[in-house]
Amino acid sequence: MERRADEQHLSAAERLALRQGYSVPVVEQLQDKLAVWKSQLLPKHPLAQALGYLQNQWGPLTVFTKDGAIPLHNNLAEQQMKRIALARKNFLMVGNERGGQTAAILSSLTSTCQRHEINAELYLTQLLVNLPATPTSQVDQWLPDRWRARQKTPDAKDAPAAERPVLPTPLQPPAAAP
Repeated sequence: MERRADEQHLSAAERLALRQGYSVPVVEQLQDKLAVWKSQLLPKHPLAQALGYLQNQWGPLTVFTKDGAIPLHNNLAEQQMKRIALARKNFLMVGNERGGQTAAILSSLTSTCQRHEINAELYLTQLLVNLPATPTSQVDQWLPDRWRARQKTPDAKDAPAAERPVLPTPLQPPAAAP
């Protein structure tokens, strides 16, 4: 059902209607079965405790049936947390608190680039070259999602030079002495 909704590019309201029609009956049946199964077990039984935990988390588990914009899974968040967990050992060697903050900011930016399918190296290069000349009121234009949208617009090349991202020029080797 969700795959079909993705293929048809349904809006959040249309996706919610689809979920209300298909998912809610299944979720209600599952809730009833969980209650029956739990009633057949002793309260201290590990399965009864697990079912109790599941019932206590029922609201967050079924929130997708109340809002069409909420995905069924949090795989993207889990993938980003995995990146942080894998890099944790490297973050021990940042040197000082400021280095740790810088590493956290860069990790956040590269994760956002990955989420928006942006070449992080190109984005960060343009960001670092252009950010010093960007007025504070326009810094939000350099957020990865907005930067990507600007890159995709057909008239981005025709924009005034002040609004166009500046690509850095490659460093040239020093001229040979005569």
